Formats: sequence, structure tokens, C-alpha cells
Amino acid sequence: MKKALLMSAALAFGTVVSGAAWADILIATAGPMTGQYASFGAQMKAGAEQAVEDINAAGGVNGEKLKLVIGDDACDPKQAVAVANQLVGQGVKMVAGHFCSGSSIPASAVYAEEGVIEISPASTNPKYSDERPGNIIYRVCGRDDQQGQVAGKFLADKFKDKKIAILNDKSAYGLGLAEETRKYLNEAGVKEVLWESYTAGEKDYTALVSKLKQAGVQVVYVGGYHTEGGLILRQMRDQGLDAVMMSGDAFVTDEFWSITGKAGEGTLMTFSPDPRKNPEASKIVEEFRKKGIEPEGYVLYTYAAIQAWAEAAKAAKSVETDAVAKELDKGSFQTVLGSLKFNDKGDVTLPGYVMYQWHDGKYDYYKS
Repeated sequence: MKKALLMSAALAFGTVVSGAAWADILIATAGPMTGQYASFGAQMKAGAEQAVEDINAAGGVNGEKLKLVIGDDACDPKQAVAVANQLVGQGVKMVAGHFCSGSSIPASAVYAEEGVIEISPASTNPKYSDERPGNIIYRVCGRDDQQGQVAGKFLADKFKDKKIAILNDKSAYGLGLAEETRKYLNEAGVKEVLWESYTAGEKDYTALVSKLKQAGVQVVYVGGYHTEGGLILRQMRDQGLDAVMMSGDAFVTDEFWSITGKAGEGTLMTFSPDPRKNPEASKIVEEFRKKGIEPEGYVLYTYAAIQAWAEAAKAAKSVETDAVAKELDKGSFQTVLGSLKFNDKGDVTLPGYVMYQWHDGKYDYYKS
């Protein structure tokens, strides 16, 4: 596509540029800046803005300043492709995005074809790297087969004598995570009593909750996002179903508790080790908090994605894609997530997943 047309498309999809100097190095973050998952878009935006601010304050990349472009895909696959094309047209050198796997997977094909490095901070579906369209696609988060293994084994260990239901929202992320969790649960010798899909975006899950009650379910695993999971949990409590809820990393937002209130007490979820607790991140965490931003969830993952790219560009003494990708493939990068490397699939070699539990409006590591 011609750049002029793509830049016009930027306005249609709500993309904005922080700063106006097109001569500087443009990078982007793209995710759900609007829509029901906008809390995660806000996390990504906060992480990206702080990363750009800190890198520029330290002299930029090879003597040039970074400028940040924000892309809004609303976690919609078609919109993600349009946003990807638009970012390419604007001349961005890298994209810290997207958030939803269902967006990152189709968008990655655009970036691979057009020679733009993508480093997702949050897309966990294995297909993102297993079916990698080119060698310039990376992620700094884990994978659902890793997350599902932890979740499935935990369920089998802690709730083997309970009636377990597994729900999914039919999305690339939710269904993929539910399938991986079920696989490892079944391999451990435990069979779920109910496997059920639901439709994301609905408000009334009464019929679903009734099925859970009729099956005598005591533990509900949700492969999906906090918005629907929180509503399902509230409606479970309203109908007198006192089952434990468990999910994955999409519950890692304070908005979950805003939806559930006290009904969220005791909810379990898997997520990577909390980067806010890393000594390497302490100064940056403090800086976020001074600004009134809690760097929860994927704030620091987005920061780290940009950090790793910037360090690779410095090592390459260039922001050209081939040179930077070569450094990303061979280098080790000190980030707010700790020291990280990428394997030959573009997956990160960081520690895997651990269990968390919600208590009194906050989440922290699960204590048995």
C-alpha cells in the first residue's frame, strides 16, 4: 500500500503519535486501547511510554530519539491487520504488540512480510511462534502450553477429588489455554465433569451457571478474559454456587476485582513471576508509582519488549531490521524482567508460570 493511504488509515483506527518529528525513530505499541479489554491496552501504553521516556533520557538509540505510535486493534483480528498495515506505512521500526493472540497471529504475517520487528508482550498462544511467519517475530511472555501445564497439574494436585468444569470463550487465547489445561489435567488422571464454551461480550451467563450447578461443579477453570470471567463469578455467587474459580494471565488486572468485588476472593490464576518484585525493576516501578500508575500485568512486559529491541539496535549500531534481528537472535538482554534471551522460535527463555491468588482486592503468589 502507498504510505499516504496508510497514514490516512491511521486516523480511522485511532492511532496517535507521541511527538511530531518524523525524522526520529518511530516505534509502536498496538493492542486493545478501546473495547472491553482496554485495561490491558492501558497497561501496554503506560509501559511503552515510560520505556521511550527512559531510553530517550539516556541518550536514545544510537544518538537518535524514539517517537511512539499507539495502535488500537480492540483485540479484533481484522482491525489488527489494518493497524499492522497502517503502522508499516508510517515507517515504524518495531512494534511492541499485539496483546490478544487472535490479533498478534494475523498481524505478525504483515510485519514479517514488510520487514518490521514485532515483539509481543502478552500473546501466549503457541501458534504465534510455532507457526512463526518470519524470523523477526518474538515475544517476551510465556506460552499457553507452559501455562496450561502449570494449571492442569495444579488442578490435579489440589482438586483431584472435586468436580471440575473447564470453560472457554472460543478465542485463540481462551480456547487454546483451556485445551492445554485440560490436556495436562487429563494426563494427570483427572477428568473434568463439564467442558463448555461461552460467548465473549455477553452480560447474562445465567444459563451457563445453571449448567455448572446441575453438574455439581466445585471448581471452574476459565479459559478467557477477566471481563467475562468476573461476570460469571458474580453470577455464580448470586445463584449460590460457591465453586472456586481459576484462570490464566488475562485475570492479571485490578479491573477484575472492580467487576467481582468480594466475590473475587480466593480466585486463582497463573502468571509469570511478578516482574514488580525483580530488583532490576525497582527504580522503574518506583517511577511508575510516583506517576500514580501501578505497573501491574503487562506494563513491564511492554517496557521490556522495547528495552530488548533498543539494546539490540545499539549492539547492531543500526535500527535496520536484519541487523537488529541478528542481535536479538544471539544476544542476552538485561531488562526489567531480568536477563532474557530468545530461542530459535522467538520465544523468550524466562522462568515459566506460577500460581497467584486474589485476596482483599489484590493478587499475590499463592500460599498453600
